Amino acid sequence: MASTERRGPRQIYAAFQWSMQGLKACFRHEASFRLEVLLAVVVVPLGLWLGHGPIEKILLITFPVLVLSAELLNSAIEAVVDKVSPEFHELAGRAKDMGSAAVFLLLVMVVVTWGLILLPRFL
Repeated sequence: MASTERRGPRQIYAAFQWSMQGLKACFRHEASFRLEVLLAVVVVPLGLWLGHGPIEKILLITFPVLVLSAELLNSAIEAVVDKVSPEFHELAGRAKDMGSAAVFLLLVMVVVTWGLILLPRFL
């Protein structure tokens, strides 16, 4: 069946399968993604437990999930850059560094969000 013939539930299911393939590939090939998944497995339930009210809970779990999303995009950028330009090139290095910086900024936001919400309760 051609991809243009997929409609409705079949298209949604195919998209779901491709997404699962992407998650599996990133988990298999990227150590940083595995570490961030481990972090999310710990902090997402913890955020749901420690957050007071829905807004705090959403804030405490959103940034760890965004870190995973950014890591997936960063890994995709790195894979494409490595495929297109296997030898070192300044622009390739810059693209990889920028992807890494995006993940770093979201990790900072995890720390800031958790600190601003939870530190006042323990001080």
